[in-house]
Amino acid sequence: MFISPAYAQGALGGDMGALGSFLPLILIFVVFYFLLIRPQQKKQKAHREMLAALHRGDRIVTAGGLVGVITKVLSDTEVTVEISEGVKVRVMRGMISDIIAKTEARTSDEAKDDNKAKKDKE
Repeated sequence: MFISPAYAQGALGGDMGALGSFLPLILIFVVFYFLLIRPQQKKQKAHREMLAALHRGDRIVTAGGLVGVITKVLSDTEVTVEISEGVKVRVMRGMISDIIAKTEARTSDEAKDDNKAKKDKE
């Protein structure tokens, strides 16, 4: 029985042929990871950090396009936003898309001083 040299080479290179056929798929996944997945994860992380750093007095934009000022942080998931003079709405933190103007975080001493000044005015 005679085995042709082309057939013998194909049988020996079979393992390399399988790896070679998966190599383009692996490269495509690596490119997708660095161009799409990784930047999206960084953006999500920055958004989570921004939501965690919300304070009273921050001027924000909601996902629906409403612009307002945070008047009270109700819980980890809700804030009260004043969208017009005397008009306050409750907004889920996740629906806040951007901070327009950030206020400095106030210390408890500053808050006490403000409360004392308000009482003195009355």
